[in-house]
Amino acid sequence: MVARFLALGVAFLLAACGSAEETGEAAAGEPVTVSGPAIDVLAFGDSLFAGYRLDRNESYPAKLQDALRARGLNVTVTNAGVSGDTTAAGLQRIDFVLDSMAGQPDLVLVELGANDMLRGLPAGQARENLDAILRTLDQRGIPVMVYGMRAAPNLGGDYGRNFEAIFPDLAEKYDAGLVPFFIEPLIFDRSLVQQDQLHPTAEGVDAMVDKTVEQIEERIEAL
Repeated sequence: MVARFLALGVAFLLAACGSAEETGEAAAGEPVTVSGPAIDVLAFGDSLFAGYRLDRNESYPAKLQDALRARGLNVTVTNAGVSGDTTAAGLQRIDFVLDSMAGQPDLVLVELGANDMLRGLPAGQARENLDAILRTLDQRGIPVMVYGMRAAPNLGGDYGRNFEAIFPDLAEKYDAGLVPFFIEPLIFDRSLVQQDQLHPTAEGVDAMVDKTVEQIEERIEAL
């Protein structure tokens, strides 16, 4: 269902318009030293994290890890994205995912809500579920970055305002970082989506990473 949102987003936007030290690979092809304490990041989301129809190493979490390590950060990103997940599904599995990890993550990226919107579920319900997820992470003392999402225009202005306010509101409530609409590159360049004209290609994921990596890097360095 997240896939349908990418197509709807076109109309919306147009209308609105490891080890402590290893060797990595810089974007320019130059070797870079990966050093410092190991940082474990959990990417907790839906198909936009899971990497729909992509190889595992082409998913957003995998490519984000590559980009961060290319900047010298000793970061491992665990992909806990599940295609089709709503905020309710995420709430049901957050404790299980955290308890299944070898240790507590240093940072969690939370990217959920688009499937609630596409199914026409109440924005208030999505808010409550995301609030509960962030409360769980807060109680465990885990820093968070919330990935914002925008509503499809056919749902109306009231729904859109209520839905889109969820992410900045909860980010402020829990002192979390807020990552803006990270699929925006796909909306403006349709060559970055797969043949179904819905899901990002590996190059589309690269564009999503390029849009967000500096913000994630800054948050990691502030840990």
